[in-house]
Amino acid sequence: MTEDQFEWSDVEPGSVTIGSDRRSVIFGGMGPRHQVHIRYNFRISKTPIEAKQASRIIRETSAEKASESEWELAHSRGLISEEEEGVELLADSARNYWGKVCDGSPHFGDKGSPKISRQWQRGKAKTTILFSDMPDSEAKVRLVIRDECDWDGGKPSLPSKADSSRILLEEALISLFFGIIPSFVWAYFNASPGYIMEGWLNLLFGGIFFGVFTIIFWRPKQPTWKIEGDKMVRKI
Repeated sequence: MTEDQFEWSDVEPGSVTIGSDRRSVIFGGMGPRHQVHIRYNFRISKTPIEAKQASRIIRETSAEKASESEWELAHSRGLISEEEEGVELLADSARNYWGKVCDGSPHFGDKGSPKISRQWQRGKAKTTILFSDMPDSEAKVRLVIRDECDWDGGKPSLPSKADSSRILLEEALISLFFGIIPSFVWAYFNASPGYIMEGWLNLLFGGIFFGVFTIIFWRPKQPTWKIEGDKMVRKI
């Protein structure tokens, strides 16, 4: 089995932005949103290949499974597509992008992290994560053949974890302005005299609960990480 049996698209170096800047439960996605800069040329299969067949090709040729960054760069340029519905497995496996090296290499999170994939529906692809293995008969893979690439530097890379102090401050302000203050304002104009003095604790916890509950539907957009030199810089 040779590389010439398949159609390939040539992909030149470039940048692409990956991930979601939304943190809500329903409308959020895998984050943080970040820029990746691929500095090498590579070829990517125009159509995905069945997993069993792809495994044989990888063993017998220089082809490898495409990373999410390579896939996104090619997709952003309209170089790959898929007419059939199904799931396309990528080389990456992670719950989020924290700690990712943004040079085009696959990103691997902690042990047991789900696989990152793309699900095709009606000619469009969306990001999905798989917590269990798919049968080879159902899975497909996109292959790449890379020119010389240097992935030894480990730069630029995202921080290893999110800024928990910033998130806690954001949650506290949301609970205060969207939960606690409205609760006391409502009680001031609508509750019986003395209710605020007697039931302030209920109003406080009720406001906190409502503020936290809003995470299901909404949270402010999160910063996007951009490449500046060999560093990742957070941009609002």
